Amino acid sequence: NFYACPYLLARSGQDYSFDQRSSKTEKRVKKSNRNQPPADAPYVSPKPKRNQKALSDKTVEIFEGMTLGELSKRTGESFAYLQHILASAGETVESEFDAISLDIAELAAMEIGVNVRRLHSTEGAILHPRPPVITVMGHVDHGKTSLLDALRQTSVAAKEAGGITQHLGAFVVTMPSGASITFLDTPGHAAFSAMRARGAAITDIVVLVVAADDGIMPQTLEAIAHAKSANVPIVVAINKCDKPAADPERVRTQLCSEGLILEEMGGDVQVVEVSAIIRTGLDKLEEALLLQAELMDLKARIDGPAHAYVAEARLDRGRGPLATAIVKSGTLACGQHIVVGTEWGRIRAIRDMLGKVTNKAGPAMPVELEGLKGLPMAGDDIVVVESEERAKMLSAGRKKKAEKDRLIHINEQKIEEIDESEETSLRVTLPVVVKADVQGSVQAVTDALKSLNSPQVFLDIVHVGLGAISQSDVDLAQACDACIVGFNIRSPPSSVTLAAKQANIKVMVHRVIYHLLEDMGNLIVDRAPGTSEIKVAGEAQVLSIFEIKGRRKSKGPDLKIAGCRVLDGRMIKSSNVRLLRSGEVLFEGSCASLKREKQDVDTVGKGNECGLIIQDCNDFQVGDVIQCLEEVIRKPKFVSSESGAVRIEC
Repeated sequence: NFYACPYLLARSGQDYSFDQRSSKTEKRVKKSNRNQPPADAPYVSPKPKRNQKALSDKTVEIFEGMTLGELSKRTGESFAYLQHILASAGETVESEFDAISLDIAELAAMEIGVNVRRLHSTEGAILHPRPPVITVMGHVDHGKTSLLDALRQTSVAAKEAGGITQHLGAFVVTMPSGASITFLDTPGHAAFSAMRARGAAITDIVVLVVAADDGIMPQTLEAIAHAKSANVPIVVAINKCDKPAADPERVRTQLCSEGLILEEMGGDVQVVEVSAIIRTGLDKLEEALLLQAELMDLKARIDGPAHAYVAEARLDRGRGPLATAIVKSGTLACGQHIVVGTEWGRIRAIRDMLGKVTNKAGPAMPVELEGLKGLPMAGDDIVVVESEERAKMLSAGRKKKAEKDRLIHINEQKIEEIDESEETSLRVTLPVVVKADVQGSVQAVTDALKSLNSPQVFLDIVHVGLGAISQSDVDLAQACDACIVGFNIRSPPSSVTLAAKQANIKVMVHRVIYHLLEDMGNLIVDRAPGTSEIKVAGEAQVLSIFEIKGRRKSKGPDLKIAGCRVLDGRMIKSSNVRLLRSGEVLFEGSCASLKREKQDVDTVGKGNECGLIIQDCNDFQVGDVIQCLEEVIRKPKFVSSESGAVRIEC
């Protein structure tokens, strides 16, 4: 190859340099093992890798004293990753067999992105008998609050707006026998389904109130479903037995058809006939409730941190956020640090349902808590923590998780909107600002308004809040062209009302849910674009045909005029017409000319004769029918049922 030419060297695939200068000699350097760290640098362990699966819908159960290894198995994450999370939170766990607290376990789970369910064990605790928590449920206007008034010897029902209950009320009633019972009064209107579900979730016994003259209604069936899903025993109170149209036997038959096996038929569901007006059967109802509570052997621990449940929440101008809570176990005391949902606080004052200040609250006792930093949601659990730092950390973690879930939900909604058909492009968006007196009412009004969504109008809830309508609400409504809905709040100040009127913002304030939904339904009907439909405005029969021949070319070809008599409705010149022969459509087009008695007219009424020319159509015969077509815009309808359920029919 020394005498080979460059061409042959190129074909041999070898790289030779033909430069006359000699290349520099390269020194051979021994390669170092790159897997080992340099001798002068400390070794840093790699960051543990986490599982990248979607965990937002996963729920794990945590309990006091669980080990980090058990949490690792339930969440599916490695022990090293959980150890890294706890180290960033200031907790040191050396072994996977070390026990961790409930708060630490929840913090780690929220950082991972899973939902948690706290399990409260009574193992090793001293249990004491406690009063039963009884929820009164049933259809609207069946006498639930009147029955409670008869038991408490009060008159709450007479003071309620519209004569119906619209809040979740908690009362402690001392019965004639001396026993103490905690009652929860739930609304019966269809809009307050979430309140009834919360009442069934925290109760021991459900009193199902059914009117003897009305029987089982939609909200009665819903109450039965809530009680069954919560696995709570039912005691049926057939109310209004004093009325002439009362038929308790028919109610019993309906209950059996819905799967409730009555005690007199070999089942375990007690039935008591009562009358809240003349106060009959109340002693039998008390006996049935105490018997059911005795069979359940209700006990709870008194010592240790409390576990409670938020029944309702509201905002007071002087005292700030207030939460109505029912203690499940333990004892709530003033000065304790608590975490309620995503909010935290230090209990500043505890008041019973009569407004008296108390230092402690035991099991099954409804109280009002004061001292929270923010307003919790109705239905949140109350957790007692050991310090303010732990409360802040747990609250921040829950807020972060809630915000993450909210963004995921918004993205899912956007994807669903993109996948909708092109017909929904005509949908009108109606922004709404909702203000109410308590948190439960906000949720009920929001859910009821969402049920009014239709293919033509979409209600966009841009803001919800508690308290009276303020100037900031008017500014927000003006920015997004929204209407303001207020429920069970005081009328806004005159300055706010004037500002809303100048900005052309519709403000609706109601104390009864019926009136609010009816007002919103009428507004939706007005804002809806409606659907375009073709309607037959009139019919005419061809009696004779007139031909016009020999026209100049500038005026077009020969014409045929149909001499007609209007049989029904009216004929309109600006509308389209349809030519029918023996029931079949021959032609459809516009009306070129309409005359009556040689005069051009716009309309011809029923019973009159006219001459009519159809554009580009000369195929007339005596006896043909000509229909006048009119385009109309059909608006949706607001429909309200007897149970209070509302909807928009398009």
